[in-house]
Amino acid sequence: MSALILAVLLAALDQTIVSTALPRIAQDLNGFDDIAWVSAAYLLASTAVTPLWGKLGDMFGRKRLYLTATSIFLIASVACGLAQNLPELIGARVLQGVGGGGMIVLTFALVGDIVAPGERGRYQGMFGSVYGVASIVGPLLGGVFTDQLSWRWAFLINLPVGIVALAVAARALPAATRGAKARIDYLGATLLAAIATGLVLITSFGERWGWGSPAIVGLIVATLALAALLLPVERRAAAPVLPPAMLGSRTVVFSSLIGFFANAAMFAVLVYLPTYLQIVHGVSATLSGIHMLPLVAGLVISQSLAGRWAAHVERLRTILLAGLAANLAGLLLLGTIGAATDTWALSGYFLITGVGIGMVPMVVLTTVQNSVPAADLGAASAVVTFSRSIGAAFGVAVFGTLLNTGFADRAHALPTAGGFDAARPDTIGHLPAALRDTALDAFAHATATGYLWIAPTLAVGVVLALFLRPSHKADDELSGTADSTSTATEEAVPAAGA
Repeated sequence: MSALILAVLLAALDQTIVSTALPRIAQDLNGFDDIAWVSAAYLLASTAVTPLWGKLGDMFGRKRLYLTATSIFLIASVACGLAQNLPELIGARVLQGVGGGGMIVLTFALVGDIVAPGERGRYQGMFGSVYGVASIVGPLLGGVFTDQLSWRWAFLINLPVGIVALAVAARALPAATRGAKARIDYLGATLLAAIATGLVLITSFGERWGWGSPAIVGLIVATLALAALLLPVERRAAAPVLPPAMLGSRTVVFSSLIGFFANAAMFAVLVYLPTYLQIVHGVSATLSGIHMLPLVAGLVISQSLAGRWAAHVERLRTILLAGLAANLAGLLLLGTIGAATDTWALSGYFLITGVGIGMVPMVVLTTVQNSVPAADLGAASAVVTFSRSIGAAFGVAVFGTLLNTGFADRAHALPTAGGFDAARPDTIGHLPAALRDTALDAFAHATATGYLWIAPTLAVGVVLALFLRPSHKADDELSGTADSTSTATEEAVPAAGA
């Protein structure tokens, strides 16, 4: 577990650690125009390969593939740290994402292998806490490395920590068990990777390229067309990377959608609240992380408690509903923030939001893992991880659009004094003091309005959770060990196109 936690920490950190280092990277590598690809390349690659890693783990055993993914991640980290130009760095980030995506999905599946169903929620909660903490700590570490050492250490630090994780995992993980031999579903994996690529490009660059631009519209049409082809292809595959039976499972479909909406809200909070604190309240990047500690505390505590409560199948839906309700309440409270909101009120809002964020993700994963045969644990974990990754990209993109549009609408009347640009909130400091408060109010209002617009996505999650019926196939295993031959029985809903 220690090795797996370290691996998840590294893979999660590399999604966010570069955010504060990007300006320096762009300056050193002379690549301001394409710097967004440094973050997008990792997200794109890790999302695209998730289903393939999960299915290959089911077929060939997870330990060997886990060690392979970790090795790829470490080699790519060194390549990132030694990159001499932006194309080299972007290429290394793609390779790093390939390894990082495998590390995360195989870790979740390995927990399903070595932990009894009744204990999965507890252990998955540990990993969820690590993931949430990494999302906040990552930008802080990136800033510290950039200011005190070099941005290259944001990548090179992975090597000593990753080698320890690799050595412990190689020695301590149980021997891999192989599934039934079958031909790899290359066509299905390619389609899924292409769909993931389209979704990440749409969400990452929709605002930059223009939501109505030919590039984005073309990507949307192509992605929908590929999605329509996926189910017929998977039905004909001998060992489909995405088993069609899962698409007919109410538990898998509803849980994945809940994970999508919950992660969209989660990353809208984790990514943009520090920006609000730094711009509106004038705190440093480090202090913004300290202000976020109540959210981290709520997340860690609720993850731990939810994991323990999830020991009984009948509690899973109750935990989901409680978590979604707390998260929704937190978003509504964040919808009231302004430039004058005091620290104590913000801390309370952050705590409630953190409690809600922490109760949902790992319970969703546990619900799905307990509803499928052991032979499909990897594929099932990949489906949930895939939906959450797309949800994160969707939440960041949509909230960013809402925030920038809202701020520009309210600040357009302000004079362009000293370099102030209503399309760039980070230029508020260029305004004269007499006008700065007006701009800060506009940014705070835009932030609050964005959270009010995101809140309905969680309301959809609540409705889905009401109709979710977690499988009871694990009832007789809750106090035992993981059963490699267990099968799932649950209510099914028609798959798309059935």
